[in-house]
Amino acid sequence: MNIALLGYGKMGQVIETLAKAAGHKIVFKSTSKSSEGQLDLADVAIEFSTPEAATTNLRLCFESKIPVVCGTTAWLDHWDEMVALCQKHDGALVYASNFSVGVQIFFELQRHLAQITSRHPEYRISIEERHHLHKKDAPSGTAISLAQIVMESTNYRQWVLGPAKTSDDLSIEAIREPNTPGTHKVYFQSPIDEITLTHKAHTREGFASGALLAAHWVIGKTGIFSMKDVLHLSDIKDDQNKES
Repeated sequence: MNIALLGYGKMGQVIETLAKAAGHKIVFKSTSKSSEGQLDLADVAIEFSTPEAATTNLRLCFESKIPVVCGTTAWLDHWDEMVALCQKHDGALVYASNFSVGVQIFFELQRHLAQITSRHPEYRISIEERHHLHKKDAPSGTAISLAQIVMESTNYRQWVLGPAKTSDDLSIEAIREPNTPGTHKVYFQSPIDEITLTHKAHTREGFASGALLAAHWVIGKTGIFSMKDVLHLSDIKDDQNKES
């Protein structure tokens, strides 16, 4: 693959290392201050920048007919606008709050457990996420995705950062500490016991390898996709339904 890196922070640098090791070429890379290479040579773009830059980068990709994999979070207030723009240009977008294959499996486990515990209201659910000190958004996009999965299956109406104020609130605690790639925990607590789901990232390579997997998958496609599409997770559910 010829890859454009839009955003060249720590994640972009890890993606570059893994991509080159796999025989891919980085033909363009950019930051908020500079760029180098030729974007028009790219087969696909991988976008890990900032919330302020993400929509500009996405627009550039759609208008340039370059499929894009986006892992930047905290820009989703512009989601409908970007979807419309992608469709207008027959573009392709894979968006995920977290590209780690392990996190995607974690999401599916969370979905299943939330569905089960929805029939047992004695279990209260809460979410905790830990990240490095330089992470700009809180809560993390992954924590918000976890909250949305919970709210799809339960009576929680909204997530809140900090302690829940009403029974309708789903609490998310965001903790920032040095040298932490990312840890997410979902607590299911009742008066007599507790179930905890945990995903802990040891390095950024899990996120980077998942982004590269998505980049290879999206080439030649048009539309809006998620990692569920890339990993064929919906196919697994369909197979289970057929078996039952």
